[in-house]
Amino acid sequence: MAEQVCDSLWRASAPAGPELTPLSGEKEVDVAIVGGGFTGLSAALHLAKFGRSVAVIEAQEIGFGGSGRNVGLANAGLWLEPDQLDQELGKAAGKVLYDALAVAPDLVYQLIETYGIECEPTRKGTLHAGVGASGLAQLQRRFDQLSARGAPVQLLNKEEAQARIGSATFNSALFDPRAGTIQPLAYARGLAHAAIKEGAQLFDFSPVIAIESQSEGGWLVKTAQGVVRAQQVIQATNAYSAFAAEKETRKFVPIFYSQLASKPLNEQQLAAVLPNKEGMWDTCTVMSSARMDQRGRLVFGGMGNVGGALASWATQRVADLWPALGKVEWEFKWTGHIAYSEDHIPHCQQLQQGLYSIAGYSGRGIGPGTVVGKELAELITGQREQLSIPTTLLRDIPFRELKRMFYEVGAHTYHLGQQTGTLR
Repeated sequence: MAEQVCDSLWRASAPAGPELTPLSGEKEVDVAIVGGGFTGLSAALHLAKFGRSVAVIEAQEIGFGGSGRNVGLANAGLWLEPDQLDQELGKAAGKVLYDALAVAPDLVYQLIETYGIECEPTRKGTLHAGVGASGLAQLQRRFDQLSARGAPVQLLNKEEAQARIGSATFNSALFDPRAGTIQPLAYARGLAHAAIKEGAQLFDFSPVIAIESQSEGGWLVKTAQGVVRAQQVIQATNAYSAFAAEKETRKFVPIFYSQLASKPLNEQQLAAVLPNKEGMWDTCTVMSSARMDQRGRLVFGGMGNVGGALASWATQRVADLWPALGKVEWEFKWTGHIAYSEDHIPHCQQLQQGLYSIAGYSGRGIGPGTVVGKELAELITGQREQLSIPTTLLRDIPFRELKRMFYEVGAHTYHLGQQTGTLR
């Protein structure tokens, strides 16, 4: 997906990534990885740690895609309720995936600590904020299902939720102490540094133009200036599959998600908004999110492409949620893409022997991407027999473009409803 480098808060505040060069000439490694995001970098780090030679080939810069543009909530699990996961995969497979991702934040924060990754990590939990009767009912279901599986979640009542969020809009909240916030691009760059430290080779600004199987076994991964010979290939580009993988992009719907970051708030304003500094998102039909960064900026996000209409909605929505802030001035605005799979579950497709393609994180990439990368490394090195995510081939999504347009128009219409007061 052709896209420009975004003028994001994360790009302005992240420590520098490793100094890399484009791929040139011919390299030979055990595993080639296409994509320098959370999944690819986690796979590279762990493969190198397990003694495999590995090359990461990134079309732009490290963390260029969703890994460097997202909200930065390091959550446990997926968007789906646990019972929905069981319905989609069956109880046995659903439990395997639930158990793997329930501890995903542990792996994220362990890597941050082990490799000294400077990414503004906090682990104060996250809040799923309820709006209206349907929102409360949804959170009650999630609480019941998560508690039954041993998750240490808490269902906050109206008074507790409003105190923790600082807004009278919400009637409840589900607090998950396992989770936290990070600076996502800084985390991606930190994983890149760690992978190099373990022995991986990384190349940036090297768009892949072909992946070809060899009659004698193995693969050639080609760019305009170089080629990597590898026994196995991991394609980990999610919503940013730009090269000749058009047939793969038909298996998910790319959705815009945009964020805006304020100027640093003053002391009085900071006390009024998320005073404990948890990250949050709401139960509205068209979700929005909010968090603080280390310098006291409010980072607010919603579905849709950033621009005049979305920025206008965000300004009014923030004023409605937190009247003490008044009209917020936005210092940064940026957009990324979410890859929605049909079942909202990430899949790893083994397209051919030794060629893996991972996509469909559906807006939950930090924890799951880190876990899946590690699991791929374990699978390739014989330390596990199968992944926790489904490995079935994804079907093309029918009417994919119409569905994308439906999401976009629906989000815009919903935001207009919130602005006019007809929707909460």
